Amino acid sequence: MATFDEYAAAVRQLSGQVRDGERGAAAEAERRRRLHAGIDQLGQRLMVQEQRLEQLGQAIGVAPAGPASAAPAGVAGSPTPVPAVAGSPTPVPAVAGSPTPGPALAGSPTPVSAVADSDPAAALEEARRLADEADGHTRHVEALGQRPELLPTWSPAARAVAVYVACAAVGVLLMLVLVVASGVGLVSGFTLGAWVCAGLPVLSFAAGWFILGRWGRPALATVDPPRFVPLGFVICVALVPIAYCASLLVVRALR
Repeated sequence: MATFDEYAAAVRQLSGQVRDGERGAAAEAERRRRLHAGIDQLGQRLMVQEQRLEQLGQAIGVAPAGPASAAPAGVAGSPTPVPAVAGSPTPVPAVAGSPTPGPALAGSPTPVSAVADSDPAAALEEARRLADEADGHTRHVEALGQRPELLPTWSPAARAVAVYVACAAVGVLLMLVLVVASGVGLVSGFTLGAWVCAGLPVLSFAAGWFILGRWGRPALATVDPPRFVPLGFVICVALVPIAYCASLLVVRALR
């Protein structure tokens, strides 16, 4: 027959096991609470990323693929629940705004779903790392979107000067064609003078103005880019007549 001391020892042992179980249950509850909080934060972050990517797509004229492909499974509005957490006695219910571990992305050494099977905290940390990478790529795209297609590394003033000079140079070439045509009698002197003094300079300026507005505008710009109208007008109006006068001097010098 067991003595009272043996009975008391058994009670103390049982009491210790109960306390250990309570502490373990409390630690598990705290761990799951932190996981749920992390999943909520990550879900909100992914939704912000999705909205920003949709804005970038609209800015560059790319239509979104649709809600199913835009948001990962488990995000608010998705019917897919979060799978069971490894080591927990019951599956973790779906949390609004929480993504489920998705497939491996490019550059990810281990699929998130595979990590989740062994360590949910590690899977959450891996998802955060991938979200950080996505933020970095988004910032890079935004930086590129702030540059125009035409001469992206040039300053706006230098770009405008280059465009107007190039358009004026084309006007000079057309002017030389008219000079040759006038020399063989195909174009009258009045027509040549009108094109040299007004037609070609105005056309050169209009072409430069259009090019700067079409290809000198960044994809993400909210306002029209500076076109430096007075500078462009002076360049185009001055360059063509100056080139014409220079051509006359060259012709007279060669005679």
